[in-house]
Amino acid sequence: MRLLRLECQAFRSLNQLVFEPAPGLNIIHGGNAQGKTTVLEAILYAATSKSHRTTLESELVQYGADRFYVRLCAQRSDREVAVDAYWWKNTKRFKINGVPQTRLSDILGRVHVVFFCPEDIGLIKEGASVRRRFLDMEISQILPGYLQALQQYRQALRQRNELLRTDQPDPALIDVWDVQLIQHGQNIIRLRKEYIDDLSTRATEAYARIAEEETLALDYLPDVKSSDELAATLERSRASDLKHRVTHRGPHRDDMEFLIGGRPARSFASQGQQKTAALALKLAELELIRARIGEYPILLLDEVLAELDEHRARRLFSAIVPDVQCLLTTAEDHCRPERFDAGCAFYRIERGCLEKE
Repeated sequence: MRLLRLECQAFRSLNQLVFEPAPGLNIIHGGNAQGKTTVLEAILYAATSKSHRTTLESELVQYGADRFYVRLCAQRSDREVAVDAYWWKNTKRFKINGVPQTRLSDILGRVHVVFFCPEDIGLIKEGASVRRRFLDMEISQILPGYLQALQQYRQALRQRNELLRTDQPDPALIDVWDVQLIQHGQNIIRLRKEYIDDLSTRATEAYARIAEEETLALDYLPDVKSSDELAATLERSRASDLKHRVTHRGPHRDDMEFLIGGRPARSFASQGQQKTAALALKLAELELIRARIGEYPILLLDEVLAELDEHRARRLFSAIVPDVQCLLTTAEDHCRPERFDAGCAFYRIERGCLEKE
């Protein structure tokens, strides 16, 4: 998969940007607050309808403007895909090849991207909700059935919790929502386990290519150990749920753990090790998506060179296969041409204007 063209109008600092990246590695460099991260953010938004920096579209519009527009054209192995993303009057609209889309499931999976930013170290350092959000977004891109199960599970969970907050919850109605939680929760547990097992194998290989002296593994930590146990677990926890007026057990409490050298990376790994683990996770995603859909996604790397020593930086570049189109941003003081292959395309961005060098 390859990004052919990106157009942005009033998307943050990108007013009238047109960008046609080359195949292979594209280096976007510039000083702070010049718009290099925003280029990647625009691609991510068009591909997933989400920004990695905010949940409010109003924060994405350029100061003084009342709307923004992003158009992304990509080449898949069998066809071209055009995505148009609009925001105006607090409403967002998406079109795929000119056809309006109304559901997130209609957007995800049309253009596959893998995105890394410095904040991704939070996948290791922060709470379980960050890792669940990562799992939900990534699995939804390659398994549409997962997104449907997740949405229906969340709806049932919301309805059950609202019922628990009433003065006298009807046990028969709780049973109704339990049936929904069990049905959709079992699918979520099964698909998460399958995904993490596959991702762990690939992450171990990717980590070894960047940091040869250590090992990385991912461990699924389900709140309920198996889908078969979900019904019994909900039944056992009902008294506690009624007392505290919230659903305590289920896949909405799941987690995933990173292990470096067999020890929890959250507690024992250095900052550099944690960043390398997050990078390995992204490279593992590349291979997993290729295995599932038959082609590599677009790789977006934001400020990936910061805090990486020369040895690990070189090993990172060698770990990215030539078939992957990669867009990499870097600050001025990290942009040294000798660190990159002679065939790379270089771009300079200043005040939201992008020029090829």
